[in-house]
Amino acid sequence: MYQTNKQRFVLIILLFSALALASCVSTHHPGGLSNKWRIEVSEGAKSDGIMLFRVTPNDQPAIDVRVHINDGLRENMVAKAIKNAFREQLPKGYHVERDDGEDVLVKRRWGTPRFGLDLVSSDVKAVRIDLEKE
Repeated sequence: MYQTNKQRFVLIILLFSALALASCVSTHHPGGLSNKWRIEVSEGAKSDGIMLFRVTPNDQPAIDVRVHINDGLRENMVAKAIKNAFREQLPKGYHVERDDGEDVLVKRRWGTPRFGLDLVSSDVKAVRIDLEKE
């Protein structure tokens, strides 16, 4: 019986540790927080692929945005694909627009918390993405 209680205690400690770690991970913002982000697109696509962006509102769950890119798209069309994907996949608390053709602006609307933005992965060849807080 002593061993069973000890095992339960260890299990409870492990569960609380895992929950504490999960809450730290969900509120971690590698690029920091901002009201507005600029996604700068450089060069055209030299392969089909998927870009995975992560929008992480402060103290809220992250939102993944998947962008399908076709081979041969020039940088302005890559930016358009990113804009369209963000508009379709983000909730109404965000405004997304293109700027200067090859840039995409992602802005929070009033009442939406500041947020982090990261490019998690991309298997699109040649396209370079630069994220800047504004």
